[in-house]
Amino acid sequence: MANYSKQMQKIVEDYRLSGETWPASTKTIAAWAITTERWVLPDSAAVRKCAEDLASAMREEYTTDHNGRRVRLLHPATVYRNGEQMVLWDDIRTAPRKHMQLSFQQRRQGIVGDCRQLKTDVDSYNDAHPTEEPIQMIFDFAMDLAEIEAALAA
Repeated sequence: MANYSKQMQKIVEDYRLSGETWPASTKTIAAWAITTERWVLPDSAAVRKCAEDLASAMREEYTTDHNGRRVRLLHPATVYRNGEQMVLWDDIRTAPRKHMQLSFQQRRQGIVGDCRQLKTDVDSYNDAHPTEEPIQMIFDFAMDLAEIEAALAA
């Protein structure tokens, strides 16, 4: 990593010595570095970035089911194949139950992890401010879900 930082610092130094406009933004320096081929995105990084963008787009795609509910269309499940961990995506309309059950369980685990971190943060804040009324968090979402469903049905 330090070596990569040194490479980046060298690019900045080369930019400054090139006679280009200084001071400059990092976007300007990056565009110059790419144009002059001082920085080249490795194919593996391009594939990784494209995969991240695809995953983000897939998370945002919704469809309407036969009951008029807006549901996420594509669902990821982390699996192991041939000793390698990978995330496989499938369509809620055609995915086998096993895939969907695993995907739902993994999403729920993510939500639990977020709740655990929120509880830790709230507890820490409350401990650091003992003279103030403690902030209370309720982690039972049954009423929240019922209210949302009632509003949607109305």
